[in-house]
Formats: sequence, structure tokens, C-alpha cells
Amino acid sequence: MARPDLFLLLEEAQRLGLKVGITPAVTPRLTREVVARFHALGVHQMAISLDGASPEAHDGFRGVPGTFARALKALTWAQEVGLMTQVNTTVTRRTAKELPGIAEILAEKGVATWEVFFLVPVGRGALLEQLSPQGYEEAMHLLYELSRRYPFKVRTTEGPMFRRVALERRRKEGGGDGALVGEGRGVHLSDGFGFVFVAANGEVYPSGFLPLSAGNVRQRPLLDIYQNSPLFRELRNKTLLKGKCGVCEYRELCGGSRARAFAETGDYLAADPRCAYLPRAWGQMPLA
Repeated sequence: MARPDLFLLLEEAQRLGLKVGITPAVTPRLTREVVARFHALGVHQMAISLDGASPEAHDGFRGVPGTFARALKALTWAQEVGLMTQVNTTVTRRTAKELPGIAEILAEKGVATWEVFFLVPVGRGALLEQLSPQGYEEAMHLLYELSRRYPFKVRTTEGPMFRRVALERRRKEGGGDGALVGEGRGVHLSDGFGFVFVAANGEVYPSGFLPLSAGNVRQRPLLDIYQNSPLFRELRNKTLLKGKCGVCEYRELCGGSRARAFAETGDYLAADPRCAYLPRAWGQMPLA
């Protein structure tokens, strides 16, 4: 919202027929008039961050008093003008207990998508406390239950284990192996796999959480970088995964967080250190 050319960019995107989402910071700059203008300029969806179900929880986590109230106002304004919304939530040891309450707010505000980010300890995130592997597993099961209870779509970022949990739960419920809850038609998006992040300086990364550049759009076309760079090709080749992830029967469906593996081990092909699941083949592996 601090960019003077923001609305010019949105107007040009509309002229080009691009599908645009916007994630504005929840500050006094985000007004009812601004939200209405987003809708008028064809913004497909506005995303707002919400990390707690109360002012004490959210503002305490964000460190800025008043952001909880502003976030709810922004969602209400979008609801009034018919602008589709998404809520982004970061899961840490501090915020995990807030998930049920946040889900209730989303349902009340008519939110279409809940994007749940599982912490990767990079940048400012290195200062926050991650859940234990068992904590991750419990959070995934809770999200599945919430996805069945409420009408919005639940998606995870850097939490691919949710696909395994959702599939296992569906099988137990007699739902078979159809489209996964909260994953559209079961589309598998992850670091460098159907997903790409272009920084402001043109550097191309597999995601915003995996700080390894595969090239720069000022020197090579984006499509060429995505399709042909060694980094992206390795990330899409699940046979290269190591440890538990390499022998897991859910390797193609999940594959673990490559960004978290890199952040915690220095190897983006290593097993996801926050996954509690033990693959069937893991117990059959010979000791080194």
C-alpha cells in the first residue's frame, strides 16, 4: 500500500486480463475505499493475515496493537463489496491453539480460502518456535477436521504432510482416493513444483522460503529457468529425496517441505525434519 504505482499496476493487469491476488498489510492505509477499488479493478482475491482469534493473541504475535480489529474490518468491507477473500495464518507453538477460533471467524466473514503457513525458520521466522514433529501431525489432523466442518477451502504452505493426512482420513471415512479436501483436485504444489517466486530484483527462487536462486529473469526467460535449471529439475525429481522422504509411500503426494529441509539441515533433498510419519519401508532399511 506504500507504492504510489499500485493502482496503475492493477489497472494494467486488468487490461492484460491477468488474474491478480493482493495481500495488503493491515495498516491505516487499507480503508473501505481501497478495498472497494480493489474490487472495481478486478482483483480476484484479497488475502489478509490473521494469526490469532482475539486481539490479545493476534496483536501479541504481530507486535502491533489494533491489527486484529483492522483485519476484521477489512474482511467485512470485502464481504460488503463482493470481493473474494483469503486468510493467511502462520502456525507456530504460540499460534497453533488459535486455529479453531480463527476458523470460526473465517466462516463468519465468508472467507473463501484459508492458507495455513507452517513455519520455516528463515529470516524473521528463525526467531519463532516451531512445533515438534508430533505437534505438526496433530495440527494437520485438526486442519482436516476443520476443513470438514466449515465451507472454506483449506490449503497449506510448507505443510505437504496435510495431503497424506487428508488422504488417510478420507480412506478411513470410506471416501476413497478422490480429490483431497482443501487441495482443489489434488494438485501438488510445492517448492519449485508448480510454484515459482520472482523477487523484486529478478532473482528466481523455488519459493519465498527456499533462498536459493536458479537464475534471473533479466538474463533468462522465466519459463526456461523453471523448466531447465538444475535446482528446479532436482526439486521435481522425487527419486532424489533422501532419508524417510526418499522411501516414503507418499513421496509423490507429499515429498516433505524442501524449504524446511534446507533451513534445518542445509540440504534441500534431505528428509523433512518435522514429519512424524514413519514410512512402511523405513523399518526395513538396513542399518548403516
